Order: sequence, then C-alpha cells, then structure tokens
Amino acid sequence: MSRQYRKVTGDGVSLETIGDRQFLNVQPQVLTQLAAEAFHDLSYYLRPDHLDELAAIAADSGAMPNERFVCSSLVKNAVIAAEGKLPLCQDTGTATIFAWRGERVLTGGADEEMLTQGVAKAWADNHLRFSQVAPLGMFDEKNTGNNLPAQIDIAFSPGEEYKFMFIAKGGGSANKTVLFQGSRALLNEKAFSTFLKEKIGGLGVAACPPYTLVVVVGGTSPEANLKTMKLASTGWYDDLPTAPDGSGSPYRDHEWERRACEIAAESGWGAQFGGLHLVLEARVIRMARHAGSCPVSVGVSCSAHRNMLGKITADGAFLEILDTNPARLLKKCEIESLHSASIDLDRPMPEILLQLAKHPAGSLVMLNGTMVVARDMAHARIFEMVSAGEPVPEYFKNHPVYYAGPARTPPGYAIGSFGPTTAQRMDEYIDFFMSRGASLVTLAKGNRAESVIKACAQYGGFYLGTIGGAAALIASENIISSEVIDFPEFGMEAVHRIKVKNMPAFVIYDAQGHRLY
Repeated sequence: MSRQYRKVTGDGVSLETIGDRQFLNVQPQVLTQLAAEAFHDLSYYLRPDHLDELAAIAADSGAMPNERFVCSSLVKNAVIAAEGKLPLCQDTGTATIFAWRGERVLTGGADEEMLTQGVAKAWADNHLRFSQVAPLGMFDEKNTGNNLPAQIDIAFSPGEEYKFMFIAKGGGSANKTVLFQGSRALLNEKAFSTFLKEKIGGLGVAACPPYTLVVVVGGTSPEANLKTMKLASTGWYDDLPTAPDGSGSPYRDHEWERRACEIAAESGWGAQFGGLHLVLEARVIRMARHAGSCPVSVGVSCSAHRNMLGKITADGAFLEILDTNPARLLKKCEIESLHSASIDLDRPMPEILLQLAKHPAGSLVMLNGTMVVARDMAHARIFEMVSAGEPVPEYFKNHPVYYAGPARTPPGYAIGSFGPTTAQRMDEYIDFFMSRGASLVTLAKGNRAESVIKACAQYGGFYLGTIGGAAALIASENIISSEVIDFPEFGMEAVHRIKVKNMPAFVIYDAQGHRLY
C-alpha cells in the first residue's frame, strides 16, 4: 500500500547502539503526539482517492439521480469538515490502533498508555463526540465522558521501525460486521454465490454507503478471520498475492471481488436511496482453515472511510497525508437540483401528515421548522415511563422525531456535526408510540423492519431518510438552533429541540404502506 507521509516530529526519536546491535529509541511522548494528530486528521479529512471515487459517482450521468445527489453531498460534507471545526461524521467513532513494533524499537514499555493519552487528547481538544459507555452493572451504563477506552492492538515485527494503522470506526458500520461459522459445503461456486447474494443483499444502507465491502473466507480461528477483515477494510492487505501458493498464506481473489461488486449493484440499494453504487470496491480474501471449521466474515467501511497509516523511523514520526483540499472536486460534483417540496414542520401534526401524504415513497422533500431529537437512551427511558403509567411527552406527539446524537458544538455554530443515526435500533418502539399518537413522523438513515412499514400504514405515519455521512453539511447548512429539553444527563443522547431549514429527506415509508425499498 503506497501512501504519502508528512513528518509529525523528529524530536524524541534517535538511534542507539547497544553492543553490536542498533536500536530505535522512541521517547514515550512521541506516541502520544502521533495518536493525537492521527485522530485529529481522521476526524476532518479523507484519503484523496476515496474522495475521487465519491466525486466520480456524483459526475456519472449513468448513476441514479438519488445516488448522484448523495455522493455530491458527501463531497460537500468533506469540504466543510476540512475547515477543521465540524467533524466529517457526528459519530466520531471508537479509536482503534493496530501497531507493529519492531523488535529493535525501545519505548520504555508503556506504549498502550501513551497511545491512550493521545486518543484522549484528540477527543478533548477537538469538537468530537464521546460515544463510549461504561457498564455500571449488567443493564445500567454511563457515558465515559472522554471516548475511552480505545482499542489498541500491538504486535511485534522484525527490524527497527514502528508501524501503525489508525482507525476511527463508527457504530453504524461496526454493526454491519457479521461472522458466520460455515463448513466445507459452502466452498463451491453455487453455494458461495448464493451466500454472497444473501449477505450482501442484507447489508442495507444503514451504515452510510457507498461502502468498502470485505469478505474473508477461512482463518485459523474466528478471531484471526475478524482481525483480517477489519484490517482489509482499511486497505492494509491490498498487496496480498492474487493467487494461492499452496502454503496456506492468504491471498486476494480478484474474480470474486468483481462478482461481489456485481451482486452489490444488483441489490438495488445504491448509495442510500436506490441505484447501483452500494459499494465503491470489494476485498475478498481467502485464508487457510481448520478442516472442521470455515469462518466467513462480511464487513464494511462506510462513506466516511476513516483510517490512515503512521510510522516511526530513524528520521522521525510520520502520518499518512490525507486530503485537506476536497474543494478541488466541487466543480466536478455539480448536479442538477432534484425536484422537491417544502414541508412546514411548525404546523400541527395532523397538518404535517397531510403535507407528507401528497408525496409518494421515493420523493425528496425539504424540511423546515421544529423537530425533536431522540435516540436509544431517550427512547428506552420514555418507553419505561409510559409503561409505568406516565403520559407520553407532548414533544413526542407534536413534532417529528430525528434519530441522532450530535458531536460537541464548536463556537459560532448552533450544533456540532449532526447526521442521522441508524433507524433500526428504534424499530421495537414504533408501534408502541404510534399507537399512542406519538412518533408519527421519524427521520433517520437506513432501512427498517417490516413492523415499521405496517405501523406507518396502520397509524398513518411516515418514515423519512436523510443522508448518512453528511453530518458537517447538515450542521452547517440545515440546523438553525438547538436546545436540550429533556434528559441532559444523557450527554449526546439528550433530547433536543431543533429548528431546521431546507433539510433534505426522502420519503422511505408512507402512510399507505408504500416504500422506497
């Protein structure tokens, strides 16, 4: 994997000879600085080739208008994020660091602690979201308030170089990682093709496509398979051989990568609202396995493809160069405006429903007015309260409900990055609330359960989808004001009241039971 690097520092790195061997001496603070700068860059910038791929879809006259609209918006989102105030995604992710420390690298031994300090510094110094929750018992949790713990995996390798892969992984794409315990019966063309069609077709769009798709077949253990899958999603294994050598070494299968992309295109999911571009690229890796076990994993990296390389050598500490000028692509991404109608959200709920009823599933509408914001913890709490005999909060009846949890708010902004979260996690509450005249209009990302379609038809409700992965764009251009109105102790999961202007949303499920997909 050939990448360009920038020098972070040359201080604190030196060569030292001990006996007849040369060692790389790395002061502990270098690890902290490297991690802090890596996660800063991952929050605001993307790789240039990844941006080029998004721009190519936006410019492709053969793509569906909806997916051109999505990819154009994702490039605009990157332009706003590159200003360094609003991160690319509201879910600034779990900090994950894979590291390979050369056996002749000396650090003092507290590597994990020093890298953790760098992660904490990145989340403290930037307007990122604290997404990690710690257990208070089997069923109770609290936000850690610093986005720790991080996932840090350090292995040893030959030589006197320290190599890193830094990953910021959001919950939406992480939730699409699945492991199947297959058998030899899966390893024929018909069975494997059927398997891929089922699993790729089941991915849906909740994790913000277009995706980098990875399929790993085999592995000496399920854990080895999953680690390979996660690293492959970053491009770490792009230089693997493309044919087996009989020794058990893993290889990439380009033919099945091509077929996986075809299957994804045939699924019809597209880049969120229908089309061909569910995935940008695929990686299919075949590994050795125990004769009685065949683990197979499927996973994705979302449109916010946040991973980067780092290294420490005798010349200093370095990080991969990401694209700080995505505005170079704006002209290429210019598209014709899609037809849309304005929906006044400051009307009584029956009138909001009547406005939406004029627009069939698949229509683009622009939302203007008041919404409330509530996601997992708020839904669970309100469900418990109502189940115990308390009334449904009036705000849940009077306004559309936006499933989201913002990043921290930079000075001068109404809110931090504020894209939609995955709708499916709130599916079990829909019938309960709609039957009580609440949550009749919801806004989020991704497809939902059949029960939600039925509830919309039964109670006259609507599910709307907005662009997943455009959090900086939404915060900058669509949200006028925000205030916390309930459960402030939930942090980013508190209930907010927001005012929006021209916020794009597609009608996914309508009150007649019709659906976009």
